[in-house]
Amino acid sequence: MRLILLGPPGSGKGTQAQRLVHKHGIVQLSTGEMLRAAVAAGTPVGLQAKEIMANGGLVPDEVVVGIIADRIEQPDAKKGFILDGFPRTVPQAEALDDLLKRKHLKLDAVVELRVNESALLERVEKRAEETRARGEEVRLDDTPEVLTKRLAQYRSMTEPLIHYYSERRKLLTVDGMMTIEHVTREINRILAAIGALEPKGHEEPAKAANKAAKRPAKKTAKAAKKAAKGAKKAAKGAKKATKPAPKAAKGAGRGASKARTARSTARGVSARKGAKAAKKPAKKVTKKRAKR
Repeated sequence: MRLILLGPPGSGKGTQAQRLVHKHGIVQLSTGEMLRAAVAAGTPVGLQAKEIMANGGLVPDEVVVGIIADRIEQPDAKKGFILDGFPRTVPQAEALDDLLKRKHLKLDAVVELRVNESALLERVEKRAEETRARGEEVRLDDTPEVLTKRLAQYRSMTEPLIHYYSERRKLLTVDGMMTIEHVTREINRILAAIGALEPKGHEEPAKAANKAAKRPAKKTAKAAKKAAKGAKKAAKGAKKATKPAPKAAKGAGRGASKARTARSTARGVSARKGAKAAKKPAKKVTKKRAKR
């Protein structure tokens, strides 16, 4: 996610930038901090800037763009960044567009925090009064007079960027007069709506690949478990089916022996009856002969 926050002094850009940094793991790139870091590191662009600043001159846009080019190459900026304090003018915006194009990067959005200038001046006046009431010294850059000058400078130099980015369909406007929490929620809502934020639950590609690889293995293991359970049930069913067979066989054997016994008994009875029947006529014949 690569963003620019636009808004006049006191609109809350710094607060919202820090919230986006903590929530989404991106970096806030301040031109002032980047210049100081480049000078301290002694980079070619940093040394160039150091010489210009030592002579009391303003660092030209091409030098600032060079410092930004070096900075966004660093590992912590790979996930995204928020530019703070740059661009301030249309030529700087055009130079930034060229830089991102050369690096094959895309600016996701320019978020404008729109505020009421009169309300901002009232806030500063109130803050200054409260500071004096506590017996503390009011910061020179936190007075209504200084803010009035800075607002005029913003209108003349930076406000044209609103039209520049609106034409390129990059501008998203948020009401900066809402509470800090409401502004944060609204920024996240519109960034999600344009697809600048990663979906909830997003993971690194390697983690996602590992999970995807594990899913089929889990399914296979579950299927194997189910198959094993089915086999166990089948084995139990087979056992139950085979148990009555010996009983039936025994029953059949007993029935057969009983039938054989019954047949042999019946034969014996009929044989005896036949013998008796044969004896009766013989007895009658012998009796008749004896009478004669």
